[in-house]
Amino acid sequence: MAKTPRGWTGARTPSAIKRVRQAERRRAINQPRRSAAKTYATNAIKVATGAAEGDTAEALAQAMSALDKAAKVGAIHPNNAARRKSRLALRLNAIAAGDTVQTTGRVAKTTGTAAAVKAARTRIASGKATKAKGPQTAAGKARAALSKTARAEAANAAAAAPVETAARARVAPKASVPKAAAKASGPKAAAKDKAPAKSAAKKP
Repeated sequence: MAKTPRGWTGARTPSAIKRVRQAERRRAINQPRRSAAKTYATNAIKVATGAAEGDTAEALAQAMSALDKAAKVGAIHPNNAARRKSRLALRLNAIAAGDTVQTTGRVAKTTGTAAAVKAARTRIASGKATKAKGPQTAAGKARAALSKTARAEAANAAAAAPVETAARARVAPKASVPKAAAKASGPKAAAKDKAPAKSAAKKP
């Protein structure tokens, strides 16, 4: 058993502990070579743009040599070294032709925060729309058809509602009769009016 404390969360077995030692040793050897390759490549670009003094061809040769050495000892993959050499050469050729080339590794922001948020929302909405149009199950298609029918019916009802309201408004309202007048004009009132007329007719 490995003699490690209980709170230890790293390697426990002898083989794992050995791997940790190997990784530390390899990092100590490889990291400076990776750094040197990056430094020489950046320096070559600075010399080509005029930001630093020196000969462009010599700076390029140093960068290429640093990348080759890093690939030879295994600090980086040979294909990685070849790709970086190719891109460096293309950059220096573009600078020599008079094109504008970014010398720093970090890309400068060209849009504001609000514009970036708006673009992100548009991208998300378009992605959702694309997903919605993709293949669906039979049940999902049925639900979509039902919801589409319901939406169409609701739209038709909303369109017909103003027409009905306008038609009702055109109809003339009934003449409003006060309650007292309605009571007075009832059948009993008519009978009272007839009764005095008969009695007046009998007296002469």
